[in-house]
Amino acid sequence: MSVTQLKNYAEGNWVSAKNKGEELHNAITGDVIYTASSDGLDFGAMMQYARKVGGPALRKHTFHERGRMLKALAMYLMEKKEYFYQISSYTGATRSDSWVDIEGGIGNLFAYASLRRQFPDERFYVDGEAAKLSKNGTFIGHHIMVPREGVAIHINAFNFPVWGMLEKVAVNLLAGVPAIVKPATITSFLTEAVFEEIIKSGILPEGSMQLICGSARGILDYVQNQDIVTFTGSADTGRSLKSHPRIVSEAVPFNLEADSLNCCVLGADVSPEMPEFDIFIKEVAREITTKAGQKCTAIRRIIVPSNRVEDVQITLGKRLKGTTIGDPSVKEVRMGPLAGISQRNEVKGKVQQLAKSQEIVIGDLAHFEVVGADKDKGAFMPPLVFLNNAPFTNTDCHNIEAFGPVSTIMPYNGTDEAIELARMGKGSLVGSIVTADDNIARDFVLGAAAMHGRILVLNNDCVKESTGHGSPMPLLVHGGPGRAGGGEEMGGKRGVMHYLQRTAIQGSPTTITRITNVYQQGGKQHETEVHPFRKYFEELEIGDTVITHKHTVTETDITNFANVSGDNFYAHMDATSLEGTIFTGRVAHGYFVLSKAAGLFVDPKKGPVLLNYGIDEARFTKPVYPGMTIGVKLTVKEKVDQEKRTPEDIAKGIVKWLVDVYDETGETVAIATILTMVKKQNQE
Repeated sequence: MSVTQLKNYAEGNWVSAKNKGEELHNAITGDVIYTASSDGLDFGAMMQYARKVGGPALRKHTFHERGRMLKALAMYLMEKKEYFYQISSYTGATRSDSWVDIEGGIGNLFAYASLRRQFPDERFYVDGEAAKLSKNGTFIGHHIMVPREGVAIHINAFNFPVWGMLEKVAVNLLAGVPAIVKPATITSFLTEAVFEEIIKSGILPEGSMQLICGSARGILDYVQNQDIVTFTGSADTGRSLKSHPRIVSEAVPFNLEADSLNCCVLGADVSPEMPEFDIFIKEVAREITTKAGQKCTAIRRIIVPSNRVEDVQITLGKRLKGTTIGDPSVKEVRMGPLAGISQRNEVKGKVQQLAKSQEIVIGDLAHFEVVGADKDKGAFMPPLVFLNNAPFTNTDCHNIEAFGPVSTIMPYNGTDEAIELARMGKGSLVGSIVTADDNIARDFVLGAAAMHGRILVLNNDCVKESTGHGSPMPLLVHGGPGRAGGGEEMGGKRGVMHYLQRTAIQGSPTTITRITNVYQQGGKQHETEVHPFRKYFEELEIGDTVITHKHTVTETDITNFANVSGDNFYAHMDATSLEGTIFTGRVAHGYFVLSKAAGLFVDPKKGPVLLNYGIDEARFTKPVYPGMTIGVKLTVKEKVDQEKRTPEDIAKGIVKWLVDVYDETGETVAIATILTMVKKQNQE
């Protein structure tokens, strides 16, 4: 095929470099297919463009609006996936490898689009609960989180050119922060193809994303304190970038995700006859061969009970021998080449280092078959497995990573030794254990957790639905301590908060209510002539309050509620059993108090309230005895807009109400947050 020069996307335009730049190869044939260069780009101007154009454009939208953009973008890209699969094949990826990269990456967009529902339909997020800072409650504190007013610089690895970009930008875009994406040059042609479609879609505001296909050397010279930098790649490069003078002087957050020596442990309880043994072999084999072992989460250390080493070696060897290597376009091929000749040469060098302290027992670096391609022209390697019989002494396997289809079997005696071997990786993105014994699982997880970002426990109960050792999930953190970089990516709301500034705010409850748009207890309440249940969603205002009539609780109330509910707990029904308790007499059920409160504040006539949506929280703070009189203050606490799922759907929103039940002394006896679904006046 002809050679194409990749373009960069900067300051709203596609830009061709001034020189040809680096040659990029087809991993299967070795042919030059693209060139990439960033020569001529003004990184400082790109950063300013993101801050001045992209940032304000994103921040004017709410979390919900930004989430809907992600959903629309995911749907758009999914329609283009076959085009992406075609280009992905040039990286040496099989169809299943590409599925993880392409559809897995798009899946992150879908996941973070759905996550919008955990945020308010606002441009900011109210974090946690209010803090009472004064005796009488007239001075309180709270935390809000707003988007950082900088740019996210993503410096990504070569092994997942689509997923690596989309898993990061999904998070910063939902947070309202623009990004500059720098993919690893060797596979940047696939990133560029997806990026081009993102721009064509017109879904994101201008300035939301920019792309550098060549070198980004020097870009960190322009970072400022509101920016965020993420890096995925080697630990040495990551540490060098993290110590850049501008990163240090501007206190720029730097998230490092480095390759790690991940492990998989076979539980001491597992014998070859058990399903867990087969699960273990399949999991290890898959992680050695998927993406030709070019995964930051791949299994590099196979930790096995000493009496099962031979069984594992024989069974794993048979399974890997059946792995057909070659051109991924050939139907029977199950493992393609590495991403390039340079990558293959680097892995070979690491294999030679490892071979000094351990023996290859599965695979042959010189003798292997390739289907549909020339193994000398392409970046092909066979699966290789070492055996290290003295892993506490010969420790190269815990320090040297061959970033390809390479792993090491090592024996252990007792769970404590397995934990110690796992920890000798000095910090990993992921570890896994296959065991049918939950006590072994518990001991291993608690013993190894401090040195791992994620731990997978596999057994026959969950294997059918398990996503596997090597699959980071959008709503769980991806990262790890020590060698793995000490950072976190994704993680659901946790990830979004990396791109937000948490700010403590202090003031009166009324003022904090106005700032947060969430009613704060003790703030001013607005009694209205119209009952709030008679108001449409748009008409309700935070602080709208109804103060109900009162009710005096009787013993008959308590008895009747016990009969209806079946709750005959002694404190409600047996006055002779109260000695030694905190109660001085028969006490009303907490749920009676809450139910009676509803009876006091509910307007029964048909109106905009469609249904009771549930209770977020409820506390019973003071016993209610017969003869006490209770009343209710019902206040609009928060409004949450809902999207119409179909054009025929009713336009509506969720209203959170603060239910404050008080006695004749004015003291609160119960407090709850209830939710109702309320119809909108405007049904369009």
